[in-house]
Amino acid sequence: MDKNIGKKLDGRYEITELIGVGGMADVYKGLDVIDNKPVAIKILKTEFAENEEFLRRFRNESKAIAVLSHPNIVKIYDVGFSEELQFIIMEYIDGITLKDYMEDEKVLSWKDSVHFAIQILRALQHAHDKGVVHRDIKPQNIMMFTDGTIKVMDFGIAKFSRDEGKTSTDQAIGSVHYISPEQAKGSMTDERSDIYSVGILLYEMLTGRKPFDSEKPVSVAVMHMNDIADRPKSINPEIPDGLEEIVLRAMEKEPENRYQSTSEMVSDIEEFKANPKISFGYYVEDINMEVNIDNDANSTRFFDAINDNSGMPAPVDSFRTAVKTKDSYGNRGYDIDENEDDEEEEYTRPSLVVPVLTAVTIVVIICAVVFVGTLVKGLLKSKTNTSSPLMPELIGMDFYEAANMYPNLILTNEGEEWSEYPKDVIIWQNIEKGAKISDGEKVKVKISRGQQTVEVPDVTNTNYVLAQNRFLELGIEVEIKEELSDLAEGQVIRSEPEAGQSVNIGSTVILYISNGGSPDGFLMDSLLGRTIDDAIALCEYRGLKWTKKEENSYELKDKVTAQSIAPGTETKKGTDIILTVSNGEPPEGMVDFRLNMPSDANGSFTLYFMIDGFVAAKSRTFMSGFGATSITTSVPYTGTSVPVTVILENGTRRETLGTYVFNFSDGSYRTSSENIMGAFDAVDGLIKQTEPPTVPTTEPTTVVTTAPPTVVTTVPPTNAVVPPPHNQTFFW
Repeated sequence: MDKNIGKKLDGRYEITELIGVGGMADVYKGLDVIDNKPVAIKILKTEFAENEEFLRRFRNESKAIAVLSHPNIVKIYDVGFSEELQFIIMEYIDGITLKDYMEDEKVLSWKDSVHFAIQILRALQHAHDKGVVHRDIKPQNIMMFTDGTIKVMDFGIAKFSRDEGKTSTDQAIGSVHYISPEQAKGSMTDERSDIYSVGILLYEMLTGRKPFDSEKPVSVAVMHMNDIADRPKSINPEIPDGLEEIVLRAMEKEPENRYQSTSEMVSDIEEFKANPKISFGYYVEDINMEVNIDNDANSTRFFDAINDNSGMPAPVDSFRTAVKTKDSYGNRGYDIDENEDDEEEEYTRPSLVVPVLTAVTIVVIICAVVFVGTLVKGLLKSKTNTSSPLMPELIGMDFYEAANMYPNLILTNEGEEWSEYPKDVIIWQNIEKGAKISDGEKVKVKISRGQQTVEVPDVTNTNYVLAQNRFLELGIEVEIKEELSDLAEGQVIRSEPEAGQSVNIGSTVILYISNGGSPDGFLMDSLLGRTIDDAIALCEYRGLKWTKKEENSYELKDKVTAQSIAPGTETKKGTDIILTVSNGEPPEGMVDFRLNMPSDANGSFTLYFMIDGFVAAKSRTFMSGFGATSITTSVPYTGTSVPVTVILENGTRRETLGTYVFNFSDGSYRTSSENIMGAFDAVDGLIKQTEPPTVPTTEPTTVVTTAPPTVVTTVPPTNAVVPPPHNQTFFW
């Protein structure tokens, strides 16, 4: 039985079964016991746990996935790096790999192939936007749900920087059947390497076989660099022309001839889906055997085709391939003119002069073409290198991000040092900023190991002077704070952070020391908001005599709402304390609603207070004309934001006076809408104005007035519906 099965990582992730075995890690199914959900647990194999290179790749995977969040990429939940285990907690996919599906189906329809390819490309587009190159796209690393949804996983060799010293046989550079030519050569890789791998994968889905295959991995890698694959349509004639062009362009040997981004490839696929009969014209046969060096956009590729990097002419087949088509793909047969004379000629001994002259002429022409091609390349290079690039500032940048941002530099890590910078950040470079550099310049750098940390020692009940010296020896600053305590004066009560926690060197730790107060004295703790059980436990610890008192409250049940000894008060053991606790019932409050009477009100009025469709309260009947300018009604109820509608009644007429929000906990209310004059007018409660009679002008007299009294009514609490007067039915 696997020794990992049954383990619980970090006290949370329980390993239940082995579901996959990889080159450097095993994958288990597990259970997140806290969230009660299945997870996938990837654990680095024991034999690689002490290998720095494998540790780097394994940690690089977690670092790569951590910056990614996309529907077509497997989610990462947690990571753990300890001396015993290195693991990654990932989303558990209840499905199969794309490889399993392809093996079952043999040849996929072009619609299914395109459906899968678009999802893979969109996942890669997200990764590329975050500066991450996968470098190991293969059907084994792609999971598929039953509904056809794709999830890309296994970023174990994802690239934040260029890895130096890799050979074509190094398995870390990617699976050999899907590897790009530049990966096979050990050259620099970028997003276009992933595009090549997608092209290989699309080729295999459409044809049912890999474009390059051999029993020896090295042979397959060499094929990727040098061989031309059979055209997909020669294997499966059902493949549409436009889709074949997309596959061939993604599989171009030179990165500059491929799609330059995943979005560019997706755009072509979407255009093809809209019109499956489309032809992009990427691979049109050139019937004319002439080569226009000045105008042919592919002239550089032509020179590369007839040059084998040694200056010697290439084989005739390579020459024909280069001239025949605008790229390295075309018909495998070559239509060379071999017409023979129909008439039988008289036999004559062949002369050697013509063949020799012909051979010399061909050699001269080829040499001339090679010379012109080299000259053109030199001119182009001289034009592009008129000014040397300048060395950028790398200090302060993440090592992997810097290598990804400046692919023309070869960064060499000269070691790690503790510093104030975060881990993996460059803290030194051997070439100063602004210096002239060349393409492929080797730059030595040093990177940060992060801030050095130490463990906070336990100095409880130690004299603060000795404790302070101990912290200073560790490179930690100390701040002293005094508290009332049972300990002797100057003794350390506790530290913040607590003992056992890790802190950065140079940081500050607070030491709380005793001020030598009464042995039985202490400062009262705040119990507000605690549960009654916690409050009682703390009171008993302090030696207090507690009494529990329940009351209605808006707080949750069993929460302490008040304490008879205020927090921070110096207190002694044996002191009595009353703990007021919520019983979970909201308290009944009172809101005093005040209505300012219109000066010209006329009638006998009553106010009704409507809550949730029933009459919660009503005022006593009040009349105008007795000097009262306002009337106040006390409304009892519970709640903090209660909508209330106030109805004005005058005789048999009723009208809404306004709508309000009552807070019965503090007795306040606010107006939502209000129309006092309109309500009084609607119930015919205003004096009708008439033309005043003509009065002779007389001397004004002084009239002394006093402020009219305010009438206050109080309504007793009730939850019963108050029947309306006059035996009429209200709308409520």
